[in-house]
Amino acid sequence: MSSEDHPAPSGGTPAADPSDQVKRTAIALVAAYADRNRAELDEAVPAAADSAGDVVSELKVIAAFLSRRVQHTGVVWKPADSREAVARTVAEMLPPELEFAVSTAWEAHSVGEEEAAERFAAGDPMVFVHMLAAFSAAIGLAVYKRAELVATLRQVTGLSD
Repeated sequence: MSSEDHPAPSGGTPAADPSDQVKRTAIALVAAYADRNRAELDEAVPAAADSAGDVVSELKVIAAFLSRRVQHTGVVWKPADSREAVARTVAEMLPPELEFAVSTAWEAHSVGEEEAAERFAAGDPMVFVHMLAAFSAAIGLAVYKRAELVATLRQVTGLSD
């Protein structure tokens, strides 16, 4: 990538790589759910909403990585476990209507009913952002302590700071 791809702002330093911002946003969402910190979540949501499709893609990568980690550790994690964990993770973190949409969309998604998950999301990509971030936090905490989870996600996404 050349400096022409990311022109320098008026200060003269190169602009941040947009993909790094998406990764930071995805990790911030997972961290907020892992911390059960609504203020952190509220802070991360606007950036996620601005690039929801890219954030969903990044969260899918994170969720897949964490799912493989759980399998390698031998922790038993069934669809019913993930449904309960996502519902518990989003409880009191989201407004009731969004909490319901996220929980029901995840319930459908966890058993492979993607069309039903799409219907429950009602075209709102933030439903998928929240469900993947909540799932990643829940499954990540099954194998990592909170600080390890965030550090590991930064490492596997290629963020250096």
